[in-house]
Amino acid sequence: MEPFKQLTGIVAPVDRVNVDTDAIIPKQFLKRIERSGFGQFLFYEWRFHENGDINADFEPNKPRYEGASVLISRANFGCGSSREHAPWAILDYGYKVIIAPSYADIFFNNCFKNGILPIKLSEEQVEDLFQRTAQHEGYKLHVDLESKTLSDDYGLKLSFDIDEHRRQFLLQGLDDIGLTLQHEDKITAYEQKHAARLGQKA
Repeated sequence: MEPFKQLTGIVAPVDRVNVDTDAIIPKQFLKRIERSGFGQFLFYEWRFHENGDINADFEPNKPRYEGASVLISRANFGCGSSREHAPWAILDYGYKVIIAPSYADIFFNNCFKNGILPIKLSEEQVEDLFQRTAQHEGYKLHVDLESKTLSDDYGLKLSFDIDEHRRQFLLQGLDDIGLTLQHEDKITAYEQKHAARLGQKA
């Protein structure tokens, strides 16, 4: 994973509560065996009509949100099944930060494991972000994980809470495997001793 420290990005809104993982990445696209390539299917049934045409009424499809890397949504984002393909699709599409009042626990944990920063703010703060996003075309947020702050070019400055262990994961670009490999020397030494003991017994 790449380290995450700061990001300045266009904000795209998905103004819905209870956005579940089947909406994020529909089940018919889960047959791929790679982690990459899922972004094209993100919010598929909302982004496209049944005939395959772009749904111009779906907010993130509008030209003003092209290239967005920050996604804002409502409460209980990522509910439903525990598929890890959901954060894969979000990241592959280009979103590196999600802001919502609350998340489903498994989805929330999977975000950190895949290099996505999910930020929790109050309902009132999220509503303010929706209003600012609608008011200013090309609205951007400056996200600073080191100082745990959000700001914009119109006077907004907010602090957000994040578990320190998870914050360090993102700052250092570590997933579970990367965390284990930090102790590679000790693991190798143990394996060598263990192999030597087995050899002596033989």
